[in-house]
Amino acid sequence: MAQTQAVILQELQEWLGTPYVHQASQKRAGCDCLGLVRGVWRAVLGQEPVEVPPYTADWSETDGQETLWQAAQSHLVPKFPEDRQPGDILLFRMRSDAVAKHLGFVSRTGPAPSFIHAYSGHGVVESPLSTPWARRIVACFEFPERTS
Repeated sequence: MAQTQAVILQELQEWLGTPYVHQASQKRAGCDCLGLVRGVWRAVLGQEPVEVPPYTADWSETDGQETLWQAAQSHLVPKFPEDRQPGDILLFRMRSDAVAKHLGFVSRTGPAPSFIHAYSGHGVVESPLSTPWARRIVACFEFPERTS
């Protein structure tokens, strides 16, 4: 496992149990799924690449814009979902007719895959990457290499 992946997984363990708070990104205080990615980015890579504007919980479902997917493509390294490894970021479409609006980190692959995500009503948890979750994956990304 690459050194960055190991650091990501170690950092994610520290986020488990963080309460779900929309638009927040603070370990142990609160975060949503994007906030989890942002917080891990800061811990692993440093300053975030852009300031995230306010966003609603519906993630532009009304206008159909793939805002989250476009942002991920701008700042993360795309890879094939079937090539996912621990520490990679998964993007989910919660309904087939909706925009992709949920993120999580692969925590385990193999016969019992799992992922860590901030889930409304549950906070930051590790969940099995069961068939219902796996069929919702629309993209996979990894953090860019650390430059410093």
